[in-house]
Amino acid sequence: MLLTGRGNAEPYLTATFAALPDVSAGTPELEALTRNVQGQFAQIIGLAPYLPEELQLAVANVEDASTLCHLVASTLRTISTSERQELLEMVDVEQRLRRISGILSREVEVFELGSKIQSQVQSEMEKGQREYFLRQQLKAIQQELGESDPEQAEFAELRERFDALVGLPDEVRTPVERELSRLERLPASSAEYGVIRTYVDWILTLPWGQTTDDNLDLDHARAVLDEEHFDLDKVKDRIVEYLAVSKLRNEISGQILCFVGPPGVGKTSLGQSIARALGREFVRIAVGGVRDEPEIRGHRRTYVGAMPGTIIRSLRDAGSLNPVILIDEIDKMGSDFRGDPASAMLEVLDPEQNGTFRDHYLDLPFDLSKVLFICTANTVDTIPGPLLDRMDTISLSGYTETEKLGIAKRHLLPKQLVANGLKRSQLSLSDAMLRTIIREYTHEAGVRSLERRLADVCRKAATQVAKGKTQKTRVDDRRLRDWLGTRRYSGEVRKRTSQPGVATGLAYTAAGGDVLFIEAAAYPGKGGLTVTGQLGDVMQESARAALSWVRSHASLFNIADDWFANNDLHIHVPAGAIPKDGPSAGVTMATAIASLLREEPVAADLGMTGEITLTGLVLPIGGVREKALAAQRAGLRRIVLPRENMGDVDDLTPESRGSLEFIPADTIADVFAAAFTQGSLRQVRPRPQRLERQAAAASSNR
Repeated sequence: MLLTGRGNAEPYLTATFAALPDVSAGTPELEALTRNVQGQFAQIIGLAPYLPEELQLAVANVEDASTLCHLVASTLRTISTSERQELLEMVDVEQRLRRISGILSREVEVFELGSKIQSQVQSEMEKGQREYFLRQQLKAIQQELGESDPEQAEFAELRERFDALVGLPDEVRTPVERELSRLERLPASSAEYGVIRTYVDWILTLPWGQTTDDNLDLDHARAVLDEEHFDLDKVKDRIVEYLAVSKLRNEISGQILCFVGPPGVGKTSLGQSIARALGREFVRIAVGGVRDEPEIRGHRRTYVGAMPGTIIRSLRDAGSLNPVILIDEIDKMGSDFRGDPASAMLEVLDPEQNGTFRDHYLDLPFDLSKVLFICTANTVDTIPGPLLDRMDTISLSGYTETEKLGIAKRHLLPKQLVANGLKRSQLSLSDAMLRTIIREYTHEAGVRSLERRLADVCRKAATQVAKGKTQKTRVDDRRLRDWLGTRRYSGEVRKRTSQPGVATGLAYTAAGGDVLFIEAAAYPGKGGLTVTGQLGDVMQESARAALSWVRSHASLFNIADDWFANNDLHIHVPAGAIPKDGPSAGVTMATAIASLLREEPVAADLGMTGEITLTGLVLPIGGVREKALAAQRAGLRRIVLPRENMGDVDDLTPESRGSLEFIPADTIADVFAAAFTQGSLRQVRPRPQRLERQAAAASSNR
């Protein structure tokens, strides 16, 4: 319509209009556009729920293209007002059909997408409805058969166990209640269902509020320790003192006990005896080689297969909040890119912090203050300082021959008789034969090798009895050597020190004390020093310090002034496959060099230990008890000790003090006075002919 004139504004607007005729060329293209619009609109009628099917017949019967455009535009609700106005303003029918065809194409695409979405939603709803219907049918069938729903039964069991917990703290009860509520709403097929169910089950299996009564009878504790361990009086006294303080305070608390000593001396069995004396549950945790921090604290629940750490698992196994937990080999924990488990142990072993220990898996505070932690280690050198500071260290040294004999008679031999099916009357093993086994077939600080040798003897005797050859086997020297073979360890000190340039040192390792032979040799050269035997940095520095002292006092040895410039020295410590380190071999190295220069062997019955300085002073060292036991096993009679270590002699057993002579040394001259039978350094001896010939040969070669 076209506005052709303006009317009045009162009482209402009036105007004069004229109709605009349609412009239609009647071409075949117009016919094609008309049919295309009819087809598109018919497709929309099938997709749009608000358009009746009768409209499709009406559109098909419209022959006029202009009328078709107006009919389609007036029935579609999704065409905007601006688009309707645009269609009304078009007088060219062909242009109008093109415009309406574009609009219909857009609407078809939108309707198809909506239909696809609706189909997906309908499919999901039908699947859920189908599962719900099947589950309801399954419940009805189970009710008819008298069976209960597994999911409901499982949840009811968890709820019943949760309600039955009495000692559950409030800060734990609330999170567990929340997890149970979530679990009740989740279907069993959900992935989160299994995670929550396992988490709640772990919490419910922990011993909340469950403790055992402590037996703090000190006489009973000492009786248990004496029954299961021979000697170790000082260690037993220390344990009884610990329990006495706990009895007065009416709680087991204080620093963590740490038993330090060589393998096989009874560290683990002491922990078991303490648990038995107190009437507590005993759990052993082996942390040797543990390098992953979550092994201690657990993994977070976000990880697949997550579970609590070893501390929480141990409490679950113990079934009480106050067990005795033995952390074995704590000195062998490592650290790498996965974390530092020793740092995680700081909270566990701190009585001031472990009352609110949080495991990463549980993420709830757990009270570890009632647990009696006991650690074992072979050495304290590899334990981090902050961790060691939280522990009360109790040292266990190696056993003497008499102590090993008592342990073998009271514990090891009866144990092996039972293990091999023998009665006590079927095997006769005298004390003399036991001492022979200890001296010639074992060489250790503990008793594990001794137990293995006794097991060998018992198996041989069991074979004789099983074959019916005898009812009682008496082990004599001939039979013992026939069963165990030739002696494995012999006194080699006299043989090894028969030549000049060899000195006997005493070493302290994680496996106990040991004898160390240090050899020195000289050959023409330019004054160099070669050190072999896989020595550590500290021991190599001791070798250089010993050589420097000898060179600075060359006049005492009455050798040529240029002897060191014309000869090289080689210091070797045999057993080169074993790493060695420490400063306590300094005096031994200096004595070996002096023996070489004097061409005089060191006394065969003498062992020595001590750190040397460049001024010739002898400084104190550690491990006196272990070194004394090693000297005793090797058949030595005298030991040179730094004077500051003479107080440690009082801690030795009466057997060690009675069989060894301890010689105090302030300077290296005191060591040489005991090492050489022909006097001290101050006595001038003739120039050693062999070394003089070597110096002359070196001069002629130049």
